[in-house]
Amino acid sequence: METFDNILAVVDDFIWGVPLMVLILFGGLLLSCRLKGLQITQLPRALRYMTTNEKGGKGEVSSFAALCTALSATIGTGNIVGVATAIVAGGPGALFWMWLAALFGMATKYSEGLLAIKYRSIRKDGHVLGGPFYYIERGMGPRWKWLAKLFAFFGLCAGLMGIGTITQVNSITGAITNFFDPEQAATVSLFGMEYSWAIVISSLVLAVLVGLVLVGGLRRIASVSEKVIPTMVIIYVAFSVFLIGCNITALPAALVTIVQSAFGLQAAAGGMLGAIIIAMQKGIARGIFSNEAGLGSAPIAAAAARTNEPVRQGLISMTGTFLDTIIVCSMTGLAIVMSGAYLTPGLEGAGVTIAAFQTGLPFVHSQIVSFIMMLCLALFGFTTILGWDYYGERCLEYFSNGSMTAVKVYRWLYIAAVFIGPYLTVSAVWTIADIFNACMAIPNMVALIVLSGVVVRETKSYFSRLRAANGVEADMAPRPDDTADWKTPHEDTLSRGPLLNDNEPELELAS
Repeated sequence: METFDNILAVVDDFIWGVPLMVLILFGGLLLSCRLKGLQITQLPRALRYMTTNEKGGKGEVSSFAALCTALSATIGTGNIVGVATAIVAGGPGALFWMWLAALFGMATKYSEGLLAIKYRSIRKDGHVLGGPFYYIERGMGPRWKWLAKLFAFFGLCAGLMGIGTITQVNSITGAITNFFDPEQAATVSLFGMEYSWAIVISSLVLAVLVGLVLVGGLRRIASVSEKVIPTMVIIYVAFSVFLIGCNITALPAALVTIVQSAFGLQAAAGGMLGAIIIAMQKGIARGIFSNEAGLGSAPIAAAAARTNEPVRQGLISMTGTFLDTIIVCSMTGLAIVMSGAYLTPGLEGAGVTIAAFQTGLPFVHSQIVSFIMMLCLALFGFTTILGWDYYGERCLEYFSNGSMTAVKVYRWLYIAAVFIGPYLTVSAVWTIADIFNACMAIPNMVALIVLSGVVVRETKSYFSRLRAANGVEADMAPRPDDTADWKTPHEDTLSRGPLLNDNEPELELAS
């Protein structure tokens, strides 16, 4: 197993090297510049749109339900375990690079949501399919279909063997075991190793619950997500804010430590560059694992939204990155740095975050803290498992040219992967997830850069029509009354998926 872990580490270091980090940051920076910082200037509008459904839009679920489905996949164990793993491996500076990647990632996520609606396919029975595979094939042209297929393949693998199943259930069962059987007193021998009964029972129960929800398809996943996501985010953020408030005097020093670590100022002479690269690598990789900006997964859910406006859904999509990383991940990261839990030898994964909250809230019984963290991990991980099954099924549907038999087989394999997830080592689990994330990100980021001109044109068109509808001449200025529903004069050109055909001219790369 040690040899296998070493091989995975070499592959991970290679694929998550400087070139991929530059590609992701360059793509986010390019889109941010071409959109004139839309992720900042239009954030208030995006937050208003988030809870206001568009009337008469085509799709399978509401925009809010589509966002919750995407958030169910993004707000997961990465927000608790992933942040801790990044800080332990890359130092507190990893949190800074997470923030920076998220800022640019909001422009990336906006572009993904916009293109997902623009190039999606809507069948006569109302079934919607969209995402990077369609905006690669239809936006860049049919000769790039191989790249779309490649993305779809890596997407279904990521769901089945990486971010969607193994990492989530591994973290969930780990937290449950730490609470119910921390001393590993009740064990059973499986696969030549000893495992706690808490792991065996929890993985089995989790697999059954996942199976019961997945049978209902997208609408049941969206229904569960709409109820669970807002509740668990509010609870976790409130819990975190309480911790920070109780230790507010330690906050300035923690922020200084984060910035110094990000730029290698705490490293010994000669090790500054290495410290910066490690912090960047771990921060960006874990940030993408958490918010999935640039990964290409969220637009698969966004494509199902009931809307005719690509820009509107793009704005709603980018709020996902804001909520996931700028809000939730920051809470976890600050708690870990302020408490110094990342310096404790022998701690990894969820154990670091749990220790941070136990240290930061000394007047709260440690068992209460452990129970709350276990509950948050279980809910976060459970919804992520549901969301990534949807992503994997849609990728397989495209990859197999619409074979629903293949999709049903994938669903059962997915449930089986949930059950076996806890029996893999923590390091191997996260490394596999990182590798598949990178393999998805490369074709998606290439498409976003190539189609950045399409994103800019759609954005300008939308705000021009919005100003005309409100009688405003100001340049893309948000108004408090612009959330009212209004009819676009050429609505049929905005959801191009069903209207496209192979004879449509391809876009020039410079567009």
